[in-house]
Amino acid sequence: MTATVTVSVVSERPAALAGMPRLPWPWAAAGLGALVICCAVGVLVGPVHIGVGAVVQALIGGQVDPGQANILWSLRFPRVVLGVLVGGTLAVSGAAYQGVFRNPLADPYLLGAAAGANLGATLAIAFAPGTSILGVNIIPLAAFVGAGAAVAGAYALGRSVTGLRSATGLILAGVAIAAFFNSIQSYVQQTQTASIRQVYSWILGRLVTAGWDDVLLILPYVILSAAAIFVHRRLLDALTLGEDEVTSLGIPVRRVRLIVVVAATLGTAAVVAVAGTIAFVGIIVPHAIRLLIGRSYRVVIPLSMLFGAAFLVLADAGARTVVAPAELPIGVITAFLGAPFFIAVMRSTRAAAL
Repeated sequence: MTATVTVSVVSERPAALAGMPRLPWPWAAAGLGALVICCAVGVLVGPVHIGVGAVVQALIGGQVDPGQANILWSLRFPRVVLGVLVGGTLAVSGAAYQGVFRNPLADPYLLGAAAGANLGATLAIAFAPGTSILGVNIIPLAAFVGAGAAVAGAYALGRSVTGLRSATGLILAGVAIAAFFNSIQSYVQQTQTASIRQVYSWILGRLVTAGWDDVLLILPYVILSAAAIFVHRRLLDALTLGEDEVTSLGIPVRRVRLIVVVAATLGTAAVVAVAGTIAFVGIIVPHAIRLLIGRSYRVVIPLSMLFGAAFLVLADAGARTVVAPAELPIGVITAFLGAPFFIAVMRSTRAAAL
């Protein structure tokens, strides 16, 4: 009898996930095309005019003016690559959180990652400015540790209160932890007023980089995070059936949730550590893909990566040109575009509930 039941469960599991749409190649091509175009815009836009020919020559190793080559390889190329990594990771992490918590309004900062990163960066800016550890600036390291600590605290609190029986306990724990971390940060800002300007500049997000160090710093975490979420994209589709139904099919809901949350948090903490808390990317990109293409995470995850990267690179180009020669924080651009979209999502969600 036991053997019969086991075979039944194993055979039902793929059946429950059968029929999920695969990634449509026209949309995949559109995502790649959008990413290439936005990257080209990001490289070409700047206070110093550099033509397309010079960019192509620099990429293929041809003859380029030394000054232009230095600008491209030291500033613009690493900044665009950093934008690709940050935007793609935030969008994929947002999609993963929305799948785990079955909530289209969830974002990568739901469990307190932003609050933890802000507190870590604030402490580093206020009390250890200019400090380095093993040649790495302490601010991104402190932000990374703070983001991880906040999510770990939220997870531990949610587990102790609800035993992870539902996603609601985790969400409420994240709200509590974020409020606690925010209160500490506010106190530090009030007592260390000399660093307020730098703190707010960091919180609003930026892709300012002087080379490839930031890219190399976050690349391993981004790859690991994206790979883990990509592998579990079919199980995220299964979670849409409901926890009881999925558990009855033999899928370990708690383990899947833990792996996806840890992976999304790892990527989010890494990119926030170098770029600050850039809002709304993790909400508007995955949700727009659902509205346009479909709800299956076999589609949402890869397209979120492509369009999220393209969106942030384009937003960064806008941040550099709107008030040129000054530069807006990129979080201002994403919030300006994302807030109306967020309101529209809330209204559509409310209408669907009614």
